[in-house]
Amino acid sequence: MLKVFLAEDEFVIREGIKNNINWGEHGYEFCGEAGDGELAFSMIQKLQPDILITDIRMPFMDGLALSRMVKAEFPGIEIILLTGYEDFEYAKEAIRIGVASYLSKPISGRNLLTEIDHVADKIIEKRKEKEAALRYEQDMKEKAQLDKQEFFKDLVTGGRPLTYILDRAKKLSINILALRYNIVLVKIWSTRHDAGEYSGSVVKVEEKIDEIAARYNALVFDLNLEGKAILFRADSEEELSGNISSALSEMKEAFAKYKHIRYYGGVGQSAERLTDIPAVFNWASRAFAHQYLSSDSDFLYGSEEKLDFGKDNVILSEVDPKHIDRRLIREFLRRGDESETEFFMAEFFGGMGKNAMKSTMLRQYIAMDVYFCVAEFAESELKLSRSEIDASIPTAELMADEKTTCDYLINIVNKAIDLRKKTAAGSYRDVVNQVIEYIEEHYAEDELSLNQLAAVVNFSPNHLSAVFRQETGQPFIKYLTDFRMEKAKELLLSTSKRSNEVGLLVGYKDPHYFSFLFKKTQGVTTTQYRGAMHPEEG
Repeated sequence: MLKVFLAEDEFVIREGIKNNINWGEHGYEFCGEAGDGELAFSMIQKLQPDILITDIRMPFMDGLALSRMVKAEFPGIEIILLTGYEDFEYAKEAIRIGVASYLSKPISGRNLLTEIDHVADKIIEKRKEKEAALRYEQDMKEKAQLDKQEFFKDLVTGGRPLTYILDRAKKLSINILALRYNIVLVKIWSTRHDAGEYSGSVVKVEEKIDEIAARYNALVFDLNLEGKAILFRADSEEELSGNISSALSEMKEAFAKYKHIRYYGGVGQSAERLTDIPAVFNWASRAFAHQYLSSDSDFLYGSEEKLDFGKDNVILSEVDPKHIDRRLIREFLRRGDESETEFFMAEFFGGMGKNAMKSTMLRQYIAMDVYFCVAEFAESELKLSRSEIDASIPTAELMADEKTTCDYLINIVNKAIDLRKKTAAGSYRDVVNQVIEYIEEHYAEDELSLNQLAAVVNFSPNHLSAVFRQETGQPFIKYLTDFRMEKAKELLLSTSKRSNEVGLLVGYKDPHYFSFLFKKTQGVTTTQYRGAMHPEEG
């Protein structure tokens, strides 16, 4: 029920309005009354009605002053002004304030109720428009996430001027400004599923991460296919570190509920400037790279001297050379991304000791081992020949110093990852075709979503989103919306069905949302579209 409040100084009129209308029968709640504007405003602040009926002339505070204050603090409240004076200046001021209706006294209960119904219709229409806009924003979340991903990439690579970053943040409605920053990178996967496969548990855990981050006013960005980047902001180092510590504790508690869930996280070094965020990201990435060097689930902290688990007695740079292990390279080739290779290799080498790569013999040994590991991966898992890797066998020239060795290894590992992705592309086309066929068969179902389709094709939602965009050139939700709109236009032209019936047939149970979406995407209403295509019917 919409709530109605009455401000009227004349007791008889106030009682008449209150008692001569059966408010509940007509769908309203008469929530309060006051004999002057000052008292009314205090009560309105507490009761927050939907409709205010107020006289203009009242003691202590008149109706215009009351209306002005109510509109300033509660713009959603609609106001009906009652007056016994035919004064054009009053009417002009009422219009300027934004009053919904201006009525002359005396007025019958029936006429007043008619005007209240008219104002109520406006309120309901505005609410529906707001709800439609919110649903549209939610439906377009996938596209918004892609825009945010691009923004985060610009933020952490440092290739854009500060003015561009701030302007882009404003356009995306991202409040980026703070006094201290830090980044946490985290990846979650299920031991019951292969990389990229759908896991309901992973989806739930990722939703939990979003909830926890929101509680600490942190920004969450999707990171590749199976990870998230969380940007923490605070006004002091103490607040920042406290928020991160508490958030990670809550995440660990959430992860512990799923025995088959593994996770790995990297925490950067804090900074006070936006322009220092690339350095923050680099330290988080270095720590994050240890996911391929460890079988444990935990969060690692990046620092100038060491990378640790938050425990003073564990220093990863002092771990023995067991890191010279093909299984670690193979695991990275299976799940890693080119954007992680440099960090992975740096930590892979670092795990063997600070000066290990200064040894020419050790560099040659590692280079040959990595080369054969990549070749074996290509042959056994990608079913390719060594020649298709297009990587030179390590030579003395390539192993001349630490930098050339690192560059060579990063290059051949990235080639293997690129081949892995290209090999998967063929199967991706089949998956995307399956998704498109499913859309064509089920587009009329209101519940159809990316998550639902991800479960159907056994892909994680992030993975399916990326693959679908790669193959079709557009996000899943845009493809689905465009498909439904084309079907709607066909029905509008080929049938005499009403707009709400058309909406239902193309997957929108809410007729108001269908009308909102049609106009948003096509630039005209359904009636205008039908009229323009069939002008002889106009």
